Amino acid sequence: MTLNPLTALSPVDGRYAARAHSLRPFLSEYGLIRYRVLVEVRWLKALARASGVVELPELDAASLAVLERLETSFDSADADAVKAIEATTNHDVKAVEYLIKDRLAQAGAPAAVTEFVHFACTSEDINNLAYALMLKAARDEVLLPAQDQLLDVLESMAVELAGVPMLSRTHGQPASPTTLGKEIANVAARLTRQRDQFKAVRPLGKMNGAVGNYNAHRVAYPDLDWPALTADFIRDLGLQQNPYTTQIEPHDWIAEYCHALARFDTVLVDFCRDVWGYISVGYFRQRAVAGEVGSSTMPHKVNPIDFENAEGNLGIADALLSHFAAKLPISRWQRDLTDSTTLRNLGVALGHAAIAYSSCLKGLAKLDPDTDRMAADLDANWEVLAEPIQTVMRRYGIENPYEQLKELTRGRRVGREQLAGFVRKLGLPDDAVRELLELTPDSYIGDAARLAGKLEP
Repeated sequence: MTLNPLTALSPVDGRYAARAHSLRPFLSEYGLIRYRVLVEVRWLKALARASGVVELPELDAASLAVLERLETSFDSADADAVKAIEATTNHDVKAVEYLIKDRLAQAGAPAAVTEFVHFACTSEDINNLAYALMLKAARDEVLLPAQDQLLDVLESMAVELAGVPMLSRTHGQPASPTTLGKEIANVAARLTRQRDQFKAVRPLGKMNGAVGNYNAHRVAYPDLDWPALTADFIRDLGLQQNPYTTQIEPHDWIAEYCHALARFDTVLVDFCRDVWGYISVGYFRQRAVAGEVGSSTMPHKVNPIDFENAEGNLGIADALLSHFAAKLPISRWQRDLTDSTTLRNLGVALGHAAIAYSSCLKGLAKLDPDTDRMAADLDANWEVLAEPIQTVMRRYGIENPYEQLKELTRGRRVGREQLAGFVRKLGLPDDAVRELLELTPDSYIGDAARLAGKLEP
């Protein structure tokens, strides 16, 4: 059966392929091969620049042209060529080495040059740097822009809806009012913090040989400052050197990356569930899209499917990210191979996150606040003013204020007139009575509007 979006086993490359395709250049098998080639090419160039590696002759124009093309214009045909070599070697990194050697040889490079491809390297020297570059690029070029797009929408909504009063619900029950914009601002602030922590994770890398000690390097060139040379090389890749490793870079930073991304996603799950609830109680209306069907049997329905889709995909992403964070830093002795197959699934987790972000954005674009519905809900719950009344009673030393309001309101519907009659009998100062009588559920919002309006869309 031909592989296409209809026959793909994973919905990331099937049903939702169009929403995850931006990650393919970075986190696919092609992406892994491309970054391995880039690391090998850059390492050869670094060795050629090292004054102590006298046996490696200066790279001529033809060799440099080959390396430049592999570094900047690597394509799917090149990746296919690597896979063809791997069919014989049964070793993916060695296949990359052989491809580069073959291309250099075809350009006339001598063995004195080609044998410095993969010099003193273990496969993990190449792999750890390739994965670091892959995850960094996926974050910087796909995930962070998508997160920022979400934040832009939420911040704009928070400011636009800053003054729209809304009944709160704590424990699912009517509670002190807020504004719709302030509740969105809460989420935007939480997501911004997690986004910043995700961005701040520093990708690490190592280039120190079979067990992390520069063993082969020291035998071949004992006088070279290998830690300094490799630190410069790793820094030039845009990464930071981890000087203490076994055969593998221990992946602690990848765990930090996964945990940070999972925290952003968890906040977004919380938001999607809240929006789902607000749609359910009528605080948000969803604009119907022409031609869409909400139910196969109930023609009236407009379901909150985008937020449900986002929640489901975020759950899958976070389950995988949590597994990666727990598993990847653990390796038996100087290394085992369990990280290899695990790392190959990074794209699946990030793909589900990207799908979720697009679904959430799609859902937000369909929302309209129903201010009449929110106003009706507030007007039906005057008992929420028990809080400010008993607080003012405390200020003026009225006896048992909480208990009096509890007796009047707990578990009961209390209207405007009943509350007004209660307030008039308290013996409060005239100014306090007037202010309490002017208070309504839709005006009892504290600093909510100001706090929401402080966000910059």
